[in-house]
Amino acid sequence: MSVRERITAAAAGRTITLVAVSKTRSAEEVAALAALGVADFGENYVQELLAKHSAIRPTPVWHLIGPLQSNKAAQVAPCIAWMHTLDRPKLIPLLAAARAGLPPLNLLIQVNVDAEDSKSGIAPTVDAVLPLAERVLAEPALCWRGLMCIPEPGAPAASFARMRLLFERLRERHPTLDTLSMGMSDDYELAIREGSTMVRIGSALFGPRPAKGA
Repeated sequence: MSVRERITAAAAGRTITLVAVSKTRSAEEVAALAALGVADFGENYVQELLAKHSAIRPTPVWHLIGPLQSNKAAQVAPCIAWMHTLDRPKLIPLLAAARAGLPPLNLLIQVNVDAEDSKSGIAPTVDAVLPLAERVLAEPALCWRGLMCIPEPGAPAASFARMRLLFERLRERHPTLDTLSMGMSDDYELAIREGSTMVRIGSALFGPRPAKGA
């Protein structure tokens, strides 16, 4: 089965957004996949995203799925439709200023669902998410759409379930929330069954990345 077929089977009638993770892939590879009907692409690094944004026409829907340094917010915000990794208030006014006169930037708050020291994100609680979310909601140039997580490897089912519960609790207060970004090449079907609405898939679409130095 293809990735699309697997997504459809796991979704059981729900709409799932496929974000093709194009980190380290060439502009030609991205353009070829876009020609097959993939509309959304995710990049981890700002400079790589900016280069591909300039090179590829027609322009895909770009997602920033990696961390953002505050000094690069003004560069990248006009070029993306989505940012998945909001985790601190300092970025909010910078992103809002950079989106002035443009459609609102869709933002996902990154949650460190397994409290891993090596990962960014805020605590997986309503009380942790809401203060950050309320700052986003105060900015007309920004649109809070939901949450993103990268679970601990090995046993993601419980992590996905915790994220779904947190998302549902937040939707009780903010019914317009519609996006739960979780699931990658190794676990996207499980993530979808646990409530994901957006999956970030790289190697399952593009194939394995070349070995470093190859």
